[in-house]
Amino acid sequence: MLGHTFYHNTIRRYVILFGTLFNDIHINREDTSQGVTRTIKVPISYGPKEKMLARLDADPELKRPAIVLPRMSFELTDLNYGPTRKLNTIGKIVAANPDDTNSAKYQYTPVPYDLNFILSIAVKNADDGTRILEQILPFFTPNWNSTVDLIPELGIRLDIPIVLNAVSSEDSYEGDFEARRSIVWTLSFTMKGYIFGPTRPANGSSSGQLIKLANVNFYDTSTYTDIDNAVSNLDIVENITITPGMAANGSPTSNASLSVSSDQINANSNYGYIITKS
Repeated sequence: MLGHTFYHNTIRRYVILFGTLFNDIHINREDTSQGVTRTIKVPISYGPKEKMLARLDADPELKRPAIVLPRMSFELTDLNYGPTRKLNTIGKIVAANPDDTNSAKYQYTPVPYDLNFILSIAVKNADDGTRILEQILPFFTPNWNSTVDLIPELGIRLDIPIVLNAVSSEDSYEGDFEARRSIVWTLSFTMKGYIFGPTRPANGSSSGQLIKLANVNFYDTSTYTDIDNAVSNLDIVENITITPGMAANGSPTSNASLSVSSDQINANSNYGYIITKS
């Protein structure tokens, strides 16, 4: 599309992040003296709650071990553009190329998108539902921030807010006494993420090689009627040379006598700038 083929696994990372937040929830079974007799880990899977409920209806006695309650499921429902978080489109994120330290890559400012998720909690009694909810709700006030490695090759790590929008419950008990009761809690979330475009080599070249020398000559063109004659003339008014500067201990420097050779300075080095006028 649009002449670029790329894939950063960004949306997949967001889905994994959301599921990981809720994959370690446990509830306790207690006896009459409030002693813990059993601890149950609540399983979670990707899929709509309708699929989970259909499985219960098909096997109400749970003779097959494929599903037990309580359990949770989640799904990504839609994506919406986030105009309030839009930044300057032509801004760049530049980082060293991990495959070649003498070159760099860059990304334009990512596009903000809100990803809407639904988390469904199916339980067979009200107490299990409240036990699970109380392990989730205190952490969302109403948002929870998670740091995610979105573009590892450029070292792009962002804090992604996950906002809890609403909590609702549904008791699906209907019919005769043989019908199985299931209580479903539904939590809606909005993840404020970003979608990144293609990664490009820096400096406008196909390789992205770093520019380690900038050499500028200044001429007095007032004495020439044709600027081409002035540029070709050897009478240089001033020359300015800019090179990277880094001391032997790896610290940046602007002193040419203290700097190592520019060949030893890479894209990810901590360097300064040496400006020489003559």
